[in-house]
Amino acid sequence: MKNILILLLTISAFNLTAQTNHPNIANTGTNTNAFIPKGWKMIYQAHGDLNKDNLVDEALIIENTNPKNIIKNDGMGGDKLNVNPRILLILLKQKSGYQLIAQNQKFIPTENDTVTTCLTDPLQETKAVDILRGALVLSYQYWLSCGSYEVSSVDYTFRYQNNKFQLIGFDQSGYSRSSGEKSATSINFSTQKISSTYGGNMFDEKADKPKTTWKKLNWKKLLTLDEMNEDWATKLADL
Repeated sequence: MKNILILLLTISAFNLTAQTNHPNIANTGTNTNAFIPKGWKMIYQAHGDLNKDNLVDEALIIENTNPKNIIKNDGMGGDKLNVNPRILLILLKQKSGYQLIAQNQKFIPTENDTVTTCLTDPLQETKAVDILRGALVLSYQYWLSCGSYEVSSVDYTFRYQNNKFQLIGFDQSGYSRSSGEKSATSINFSTQKISSTYGGNMFDEKADKPKTTWKKLNWKKLLTLDEMNEDWATKLADL
């Protein structure tokens, strides 16, 4: 299951690399609408305190609405593919409005993919973006309507520290829709530990005998949200 996730991440990087829509986004605004450029729309939103000042901050995912990025699909999957780019925006609440503190245009997958046309929207079955216990969480699910029975889910957890959002957690789980076999990996970059769980089965109680092992991680530098892209996602999935 780890191999199929790595393959999907590698393939989906093509669309992200090809994105050329880089709109000008305001640095400050009185409300969240001030940060959504013309021709874009907000598709996901999360609220919570990210910097421990007891003010409600915002995490937004916006998407371009250019009809030229809705393309015909002659292969398997849907008749049309929406490859409009998406951007993550992090807004810290100020007394008079909001300040754009971080953004990422390289790490939010498009709704569809021109290479893996059977891949459903990775954000569709998750919360996509959330703020939990003061941390920013991005959640993706990779599910194919044809070509594979594997389903993989990935969570990336970032904490605002040292004046930047740093990756402190990576959680990956997967299962087979045909055999029921499942596995999971959890990485804590703060404690430098990895747990790996294999041998589970969601269909067969007798075969469901998960075992978890732990190992030390030698990861010297915490990645930041600004650095994250599909290349890093592939490297993390391969740990």
